[in-house]
Amino acid sequence: MARLSPILKQATPVTVSHAEGLFVFGEDGRRYLDFTAGIGVTSTGHCHPRVVRAIAEQAGKLIHGQYVTVKHRPLLTLCERLGQVLPGELRSLFFANSGSEAMEAALRLVRQATGRPNVIVFHGGFHGRTVGAASMTTSSPRFRTGYAPLMGGVHIAPFPYAYRYGWDEATTTRFALRELDYLLATVTSPDDTAALVVEPVLGEGGFVPANTAFLDGLRERADRYGFLLVLDEVQTGMGRTGRFWGHEHFGVRPDVLVAAKGLTSGLPLSFIAASEALMSKAPPGSQGGTYGGNAVACAAAIATLDVIADEGLVANAAAKGRRLADGLAGIAADNDVIGDVRGLGLMLGCEFSTRDGEPDPATALRVQQEAIEAGLLLQIGGPWRNVLRMLPALTVSEEDVDDALRIVSHAVKTAQA
Repeated sequence: MARLSPILKQATPVTVSHAEGLFVFGEDGRRYLDFTAGIGVTSTGHCHPRVVRAIAEQAGKLIHGQYVTVKHRPLLTLCERLGQVLPGELRSLFFANSGSEAMEAALRLVRQATGRPNVIVFHGGFHGRTVGAASMTTSSPRFRTGYAPLMGGVHIAPFPYAYRYGWDEATTTRFALRELDYLLATVTSPDDTAALVVEPVLGEGGFVPANTAFLDGLRERADRYGFLLVLDEVQTGMGRTGRFWGHEHFGVRPDVLVAAKGLTSGLPLSFIAASEALMSKAPPGSQGGTYGGNAVACAAAIATLDVIADEGLVANAAAKGRRLADGLAGIAADNDVIGDVRGLGLMLGCEFSTRDGEPDPATALRVQQEAIEAGLLLQIGGPWRNVLRMLPALTVSEEDVDDALRIVSHAVKTAQA
């Protein structure tokens, strides 16, 4: 009998029979409020009727039209629709399947376009598990252990994670930018640096937002030295943070944007966006792939964009995110095991720490398991696995938020008993 790989680690014990909206239903008949959304994927909730209908209708017309062989209407329409929400001059698109694959494409593009070999990433970033993407990932050694040698040319600078350093945000940001300058002076010359690659909010790294001064500093250095700024919006895009793109909170201009996850409400699709001038610097034929731009996935993406716009889901993410953040801050104020509550929109994390400020993964795990037992699905992240992550669908209601807060509050108290 074949089985799933034993090194796959399930965050919950649930085997799902079906799902709808914010809820998944286990084969045991139990209903769970899902605050994971498939790690931020089911942006319009599970099985939104308009997305389901678009998938079914497209599957009856064309399932796969390999997009370097033929074009198809869902692909062309999706390009038009993304052009309405993409920033600046980023109107040239390459489609792939996953965030990792899109990040590999972005890496290839920046090296080919600049003729420079090196990239700089930031501590705590997660960019994927394939060789190039894993080489740029620093959120946990489990994505690298036993996998060496990884790709060369990747250098790491600090991210302004103020809670970790124990400083205020301004001090932490100045430190991070000074260390970046030191890296450019001592390790990778600006003339050898193709790009800076950064998440507007660290995802797997513990839901730590960047800030305007930090991203302005990255943009200024990219302009000064002629390298590129790549924003990994795989998790922060599609309204997740209460703005359509996470970087909109900070007013920064990317040269390359990478997106996936919430784009289709559940089907594999990702893309990179750049200006046509930048994209044209890569050799013709250097981009491609068998399944990228799949017709059914493109139809799901169009329907997802329609739902996000028509139902006001970006504004809902901002409003419900504030309600959730305020509630979590109240729980933290009453329980000294939570050292920090942070995030943007519906991308929020609670970091569990001991009384002397050390990471406390054991309590975070107990809280997660207590919440699951009470009917709330949550995940854990952060370098020490001590951050409880909350990523509900953008369709989340006040009632859903309040139910989740009630369960988390009880779980935190129970975990300390």
